[in-house]
Order: sequence, then C-alpha cells, then structure tokens
Amino acid sequence: MATRLARLLLAPDYRLMKRLHRWHAPGWVRWWMLAATRAGDGWLWYGIGAGILIWGGRNHVAAPLAAIVAAGAGILVFLVLKRLAGRKRPCDLHPHCWSTVLPPDRFSFPSGHTITAFAVSVVWSLAYPALTPWLAFCALSVAASRVILGMHFLSDVLAGALIGSLLGYGAYSILL
Repeated sequence: MATRLARLLLAPDYRLMKRLHRWHAPGWVRWWMLAATRAGDGWLWYGIGAGILIWGGRNHVAAPLAAIVAAGAGILVFLVLKRLAGRKRPCDLHPHCWSTVLPPDRFSFPSGHTITAFAVSVVWSLAYPALTPWLAFCALSVAASRVILGMHFLSDVLAGALIGSLLGYGAYSILL
C-alpha cells in the first residue's frame, strides 16, 4: 500500500524528468542553468555576503551572520533528510540527460543547493528589501537549474525552497 501511494505521489516527478531529459534546450538555457548551478555552489552567496559586509549599512554584520546560520542549519537538515530519504537522483535513473554536471552526493531529496539559496535569499531579502527581486531571481535560477540539469526532481527543489525559506525566516527573526 505504501509503495503504491509513493509511486502515485512521485509519478509527476518522473514524467517531468523524462520530458526534460528529452528536451534539446537552446544554448543560452544550457549556459544559464550551468552558470546558476555553479553560482549556487556558494560563489554567488559569498560575493553578495562580501558586498553586504562592505556596503550593508546598519545590518552589515548581522545579515551575513544570519545567512550563515540559516545556510549552516540547512546543511545539517539536508544531510539528515538525504540519508533518511535515500532517493536516487534523476541523472542516476535516466542516463540520457544532456548535462555533464556531476552530483555533489548520492541522494536527491531535498535539494541542498535550493535550501541554501532560499535560506540566504530570505534573510537578505528581509534585511534589504530592495534586493528582493535580484535575490529571488538568483534563488529561483539555482532551483530551476537543479531540475533542468537532472540533479533533482521538482519535489526535491520545492521541499528545498520551503525548508530554506523557513530557516531563513527563522534566522532573520532571531538575529536581526
């Protein structure tokens, strides 16, 4: 019964994965997704954090600290959840993905890149509302890249966005 329910709930993820793996994305989409995933490895957040430390005004220390706390909590959460869920990645299940990105670990659920992107973006959006459109674009690009590149299922990034947003809001509420 539980296996049947799991298959029913996960069927849309598998259908989307197969469609994406058959899609011949235009060059600019491939470039954007690869750039977004690489930026989501941390470089983008380090750069924005450095900018906030230098030009961030009153919260120039507290905002990066809250982002570090949120991202650190996110890492702990995704490490535990990935081991508990043990879900294989789309690129491991369907070998015809056009992406050449290598996954950072074995498991898919939830997306650590997405947790971090949303955790940090929520903290900084609350601290610096003028940055919200840019941060949202960056976080959504990272999340989309993880699905389009075959690293995650849609449900992995949706869960990651929710977890990251909650952690970001919590860190902001406590530290700022």
